[in-house]
Amino acid sequence: MDVTPLVEKRLNGLVERIVTEIHSRFPQGVKIYEIQNVVEHELLEAKEYALAEEYITYRTQRDFERSKATDINFSIHKLLNKDQAVVNENANKDSDVFNTQRDLTAGIVGKSIGLQMLPKHVANAHQKGDIHYHDLDYSPYTPMTNCCLIDFKGMLENGFKIGNAEVESPKSIQTATAQISQIIANVASSQYGGCSADRIDEVLAPYAEKNYQKHLKDAEEWVLPEKREDYAWKKTQKDIYDAMQSLEYEINTLFTSNGQTPFTSLGFGLGTSRFEREIQKAILTIRIKGLGSEHRTAIFPKLIFTLKRGLNLEEGSPNYDIKQLALECATKRMYPDVLSYDKIIELTGSFKVPMGCRSFLQGWKDENGVEVNSGRMNLGVVTVNLPRIALESEGDLNKFWEIFNERMNIAEDALVYRVERTKEATPANAPILYQYGAFGRRLGKEESVDQLFKNRRATVSLGYIGLYEVATIFFGNSWESNPEAKEFTLDIIRDMKRRVEEWSDQYGYHFYLLHTV
Repeated sequence: MDVTPLVEKRLNGLVERIVTEIHSRFPQGVKIYEIQNVVEHELLEAKEYALAEEYITYRTQRDFERSKATDINFSIHKLLNKDQAVVNENANKDSDVFNTQRDLTAGIVGKSIGLQMLPKHVANAHQKGDIHYHDLDYSPYTPMTNCCLIDFKGMLENGFKIGNAEVESPKSIQTATAQISQIIANVASSQYGGCSADRIDEVLAPYAEKNYQKHLKDAEEWVLPEKREDYAWKKTQKDIYDAMQSLEYEINTLFTSNGQTPFTSLGFGLGTSRFEREIQKAILTIRIKGLGSEHRTAIFPKLIFTLKRGLNLEEGSPNYDIKQLALECATKRMYPDVLSYDKIIELTGSFKVPMGCRSFLQGWKDENGVEVNSGRMNLGVVTVNLPRIALESEGDLNKFWEIFNERMNIAEDALVYRVERTKEATPANAPILYQYGAFGRRLGKEESVDQLFKNRRATVSLGYIGLYEVATIFFGNSWESNPEAKEFTLDIIRDMKRRVEEWSDQYGYHFYLLHTV
C-alpha cells in the first residue's frame, strides 16, 4: 500500500513508543516474546486494530513454523506422506531404498534436536532464511566433521582397523584398491561430507610395483630371459587396469550408512614413473569405456586431472599423451575436471585436490615444518543470504551495511558453535577417522580430537549466495559495466574476506570464504 506522510508519521510515533517501552522495561536484555507482547500492546493502545490483527496473525504463523520445525511428529508425518521437500532433499539419495528412508527418519530427529541445540539467535536466523546452517540433519546433533582428504598413503603403508579386522599393508595393487573402497565406505559413514584421494596414481604406484616384482620372479622360473621383463610388465598392466576398474565399480555400488553412494573424488596426473603413468591411463580408459553392458557414465568417483607446465601441458612434455587422453575422456564423459597446478599453489599456498567436491584446504605445515594436506578436514559451512539483506535495506546502502554487519556476527557465532560442537567428539566416536589414520594421526581413545583441528589444521567455511542479485537490487539489471556496482560487490567480498581472516587469528582455526552453490 502507499504510505502517505501522515501515515508514516503515525507509524514512526508507534515505533518510537515501542522502542521506549522496551528500553524502560528491559534494561538488561529482552526475549523475543517480550518484544512481541509490547508491540501488540502498543498497537492496541493506539487503536491500530487492523495492523494489530495482521501482526498477531503473523506472530502466530511464525510461532507455528518454529514449533513445526522442532516437532518430530510433524516432520515424520511429512516423510510418511512422501512430502517432496523431505524425500527429495538430496539428489544422491534414492528415497525408495530402506536405508535411505532410515537416514531420512534419523535426519528429521537430528534437525529437530539440532535446532534446539543451536544458540537461539542462530536457530532463529536459520529458520527465517537469513543464514543457512548446512547439514542440520547431522550436525550439531552429532559432532561430526564435514569433508576431508583421506590419508590413504599412511593407512595403506601402516595398516588400519575396520570393525573387528586388523588390516595389514597390501601386497598388490588389487588389494590396495579393495582396501581403499572399504576405507571410503567407513569414512563416508563417519562424516557427512565428501572425501578425496589426493595423487592416487602416486599413492598406488608402490603396490603396482609389487605386482611387477612378483611377476618378474615368476618369469624367472617360466619365461625366457629376454622376454621376462616384457612378460612382467604386460601382466602388471592388466593388474593395474583390473584394480582401477574394480575400484570404480566398488565405489559406485557402495551404500554408506546414510543411504547414498559416497561422494568421492580421485586426484591424479602428476606422477611420472611408468607405474604412475599406467594408473593414470587406466583411470581414464575405464571412465571412457563406461559402466556395465550399457556403458553408462559413472557418477563417482569424480575425476580430477592436474595440468602442469613442463609435465603434461605442452606438446612434447613427458605426459602430454595422458593429457590428450584426459581431454578425450572429458569430451565423452564430462569428467575429469581439470586443475592448474600453478594456480592452485598461487591461491592456496600448496597443491592438493579439493575435499569431495570443491572445498580446498589452504597450505599448512606441522610443528616440524612438514607440509600436510592429506588427513585434514573441514568442520562445516554456514551461508549468509545476501539478497535478503539487500531487500531489507530498501535501497539504503547505509542500512545494507548495518544489517550486513548484524548477519555476519550471527554467522560468526554459528561457525564458532560448529567448531566447539565438533571438538566434543571423542576418537571412539569415529575410530576410522581419529584412531586408524584417515585424519593423518592416530589418537588414543581418550585424547582430544581438537589437536587435529587447531592451529589452522582444519578449515571452517563461510558461504554466501546472491552477490549478483544484490547489485541488481541497488543498481538495476545489466550492472556489469557499472564501475560503482562492481566496486560495491567487491567491497562485500573484501569485507567477508577480512572477517574470516580475523576470525582465523582470533580462534585458531582456518575460517575461509566460499560461494555457495
